Amino acid sequence: MSYALIKNIHLAFAMLTTIGFCVRGAWMMTESAMLQKKLVKVLPHVVDTILLTSAITLVVMSGQYPWVVAWVGIKIVLLVAYIVLGTFALKRGKTKQIRTVFFAVSIAVLLALFAVAGIKPGF
Repeated sequence: MSYALIKNIHLAFAMLTTIGFCVRGAWMMTESAMLQKKLVKVLPHVVDTILLTSAITLVVMSGQYPWVVAWVGIKIVLLVAYIVLGTFALKRGKTKQIRTVFFAVSIAVLLALFAVAGIKPGF
């Protein structure tokens, strides 16, 4: 597969996971029963697996390893922060207020991740 195709897959699945996270966050805030549906619990893992696989493929194809290219390392740190915050936003937060705060912070971290990906700063 070509680099351009993998990059387009990566971008598409980055948007899918973002939309899915926002929808699940809205359902969390409205206490929707949709969050308990099997597809809602399984589909994000499928999307995120494809997203991560495409990211790793792009890193290998381009040789832009996190210890060589700073912005790739920053994306990984932001991704880990987003994942941890997201788990507190959608299920680990004790109250809806706490989950909502974690959801907002997760979105901010996600936007920072997108900014780093778009700007590719040369720290």
